[in-house]
Amino acid sequence: MDNDTQGKMPGPRVFLVDDQLIVAEGIRRMLAGESDIDFYYCQNPTDAINAAAKYQPTVILQDLVMPDVDGMTLLRFLNKSPATSKVPVIVLSSKEDPKIKSDAFENNAADYLVKPPEKIELIARIRAHSRSYLAHQALDEAHKELEEKNAILERISSEDGLTGIFNRRSFDQFLQKEWDRAIREKTNISLIMIDIDHFKGYNDHYGHQGGDDCLCQVASALAEAVGRPGDMVARYGGEEFVVVLPNTDIDGAALIAEKLRRKVEGLALPHNYSTTANYVTISLGVAGIVPAVDSDPDTLIKQADAALYESKESGRNRYCLSK
Repeated sequence: MDNDTQGKMPGPRVFLVDDQLIVAEGIRRMLAGESDIDFYYCQNPTDAINAAAKYQPTVILQDLVMPDVDGMTLLRFLNKSPATSKVPVIVLSSKEDPKIKSDAFENNAADYLVKPPEKIELIARIRAHSRSYLAHQALDEAHKELEEKNAILERISSEDGLTGIFNRRSFDQFLQKEWDRAIREKTNISLIMIDIDHFKGYNDHYGHQGGDDCLCQVASALAEAVGRPGDMVARYGGEEFVVVLPNTDIDGAALIAEKLRRKVEGLALPHNYSTTANYVTISLGVAGIVPAVDSDPDTLIKQADAALYESKESGRNRYCLSK
């Protein structure tokens, strides 16, 4: 692509709907000398929607008086069809009638011309409306691309880079949001804090790559075991994970904690340097509360952390409830 054409906006694609061949031929001749303008003609208004969707015009010329389909009705159809709803429609009328013109604009016509239009005026209006349409289309595409990139950035910023589950930042935001909801609705919220037993020994003897693989497998197992869409599994830091359980009391959270423990145990990941078992296990601390007004989610975190400490002190590979 040379410098003259690089970044140049494409020419108009004109789609004419008119039952009169003589009118179509007249407009075709007016546009014939414009090398960048493509012209397509549809004589049958009942075929116009499908034909326009296939041709993908940048501007539509449409007669108002046609057999079978009223021109205003077709105009409304063009505005409702996803393929043509944003394409500017220039209405062609046999007379300059204020009432007809008003009705056309009320039905979202972009412009109004009396037949036969003057060549210079027709071409100028076709080019103006086509440029406007293409510019808006480019803007929409740029906006869509920006939204997609922002969504990717948002996902990246919310995920733990190693395990792919939610990270600490997402956990903090989610817990605060659900905490506030629980205050408003006076419902339970529970938290499970999880620690991989003797992970330092695992990392030291199986290497950092082995440790990373272990973290990823445990994270996947935890995410699979927590099935409700409204719950969250996140990496809290290092070998620690957290599970937020909105609208769940401590007894319900205890059932989930045992499910999580069994799920990780079921991985049967060898751990020859654990004093708890010869495979990877986890310890869990469970806390649940109906938060009081003006309370802080740190309360729940401290309770779950204390219960986790008790799990470790009492032998690991188990869960304990906060007191």
